[in-house]
Amino acid sequence: MAADSPAPPVRQLRLVVEATDHEAAVEFFRDALGLPEEAAFSGEGDARVVILDAGRATLEIANSAQKRLVDEVEVGRQVAPRIRVAFEVDDTEATTARLVAAGASEIAPPTRTPWQSLNSRLAAPADLQITIFQELLTPDEGVGTRGASSHGDGDS
Repeated sequence: MAADSPAPPVRQLRLVVEATDHEAAVEFFRDALGLPEEAAFSGEGDARVVILDAGRATLEIANSAQKRLVDEVEVGRQVAPRIRVAFEVDDTEATTARLVAAGASEIAPPTRTPWQSLNSRLAAPADLQITIFQELLTPDEGVGTRGASSHGDGDS
């Protein structure tokens, strides 16, 4: 964004997730996945929230056909709920192994996608289905090669 450009109307995307087992979810996403803790607050009646930094955020809006396509590529069948969260990492295989060891259930192992990313699918705490993805091409290599989706799922 140029120095004289107006500020964007939205400054942050914050996904708020209710977790029945708050401690387990925090340990998984903060400690196992490695999202840095930005803040934590507590209130009356044992109200607690931990805000974790997940890096750059995007909102990927897919139609039903795209959702089916991504499920087929990543998992081989339809499994995703309406909302799925994806995290870009440097090493999908190592991250997937670490998260499974931390309690996630592997839905599909790391799989190379047609859009040149390495994606795995996991069932994570807080009833979230997540994709772990690694870009296999540099941004220069990827220009014009991604087709209909920037990620079919490397949605961030």
